[in-house]
Amino acid sequence: MIEVTDDASAADEPDTQALDDLLDDVFRGQERVDQGEIYRRAVATDLPADLLARVDALPEGEYSVDEASDLLGGSVA
Repeated sequence: MIEVTDDASAADEPDTQALDDLLDDVFRGQERVDQGEIYRRAVATDLPADLLARVDALPEGEYSVDEASDLLGGSVA
């Protein structure tokens, strides 16, 4: 008998804690931040390569924390 637990589904989802931490830091005291600044901070914090690629793929422009989180797949709200 195979038992399915909640832990099994969590293993299939990417760990976005580093992304959430980055967005918390970048948007601290800021309403909107441009893509270039988000990327520079991501590089400076040694964000994992898969998450850094997501940040690099953001179109140029300014984002609110909610917009950036939605586009990058984070959970910051």
